[in-house]
Amino acid sequence: MFINTIMGWFSNDMAIDLGTANTLVYVKGRGIVCNEPSVVAKSVKTGKVLAVGAEAKRMLGRTPGDIQTIRPIKDGVISDFDATGEMLRYFIQRVHNRKSFMRPRIVIGVPTGITQVEQRAVKDSALSSGGREVYLIEEPVAAAIGTGLPISEPSGNMIVDIGGGTTDIAVISMDGVVYSKAIRVGGDKMDEAVINYIKRKYNLLIGEMMAEMIKMELGSAYKTDGNRQTMEIKGRDLVSGIPKTLILDDDEVREALAEPVSQILNAIKLALENTPPELSADIVDKGIVLAGGGALLKGMDVFLREETSLPIIIAEDPLMCVALGAGRVLDDIDVLKKVMM
Repeated sequence: MFINTIMGWFSNDMAIDLGTANTLVYVKGRGIVCNEPSVVAKSVKTGKVLAVGAEAKRMLGRTPGDIQTIRPIKDGVISDFDATGEMLRYFIQRVHNRKSFMRPRIVIGVPTGITQVEQRAVKDSALSSGGREVYLIEEPVAAAIGTGLPISEPSGNMIVDIGGGTTDIAVISMDGVVYSKAIRVGGDKMDEAVINYIKRKYNLLIGEMMAEMIKMELGSAYKTDGNRQTMEIKGRDLVSGIPKTLILDDDEVREALAEPVSQILNAIKLALENTPPELSADIVDKGIVLAGGGALLKGMDVFLREETSLPIIIAEDPLMCVALGAGRVLDDIDVLKKVMM
């Protein structure tokens, strides 16, 4: 224990939110130092990694045949072990002080319901990327700590973390998860729903980047009384094969997003049904906290409030919650021991 404390003085311990859409890195004493897309570009011929993060994301859908852009984490789980290892290595080496001779201790946020095999894959990737010790923490627990919820108290705290690949729902009390549910619906499924809707209605094929832009500009979960918003979108006409432009409005995008949004609502209702009555009473008073990028979808809080009749609170910094929470447990080894998987 004493040796570990001494080693901690000389290493840049870090916490990583290994997300489907973005990877965030928190370094002890410095805060969040890295927030980049979880994308890797590599050469098909040599297998050499050419770009990682924002640089690789700019290449998505725009590369020649000999360059492949990979999103190594799909639906919250590692789909490409080698590419994930390369990506972790890149982020760890980028933020770890090269002058420091001590390898860092790493806490990684992972989705609830992750299998033993997937846990081992994440740990091995981090260890082979330069970690001294690797601890895994469930993302909703990390998000709850990051938002400042009193998870150590004997009262119910409900958090819904809507990420890129998964939505993690957890009821937490006394540093433990009383009930948790992870569904593979998140920002990516919303983008997919937009692509399919436009393909079905207009025979127009758009790319992932365009779908994400539409979701962020026009996407909403609940109709407000505001003015109608429109956006010019570009894609390929599936009938003629010629590039085409059309105008899309926010009502159409809300219709496109209705299915993934209702799947998230159904998972929340299921979690509420499975929550012990005493903790349910706490949730009625405290409400449900939303974290993750999906919490930023316009009207998401209003929609959930209307459907559940419960207070809905959006975390102060929803995108950073998991990384900040995982970072906080680095400073408190007792809490880490209680919440780690």
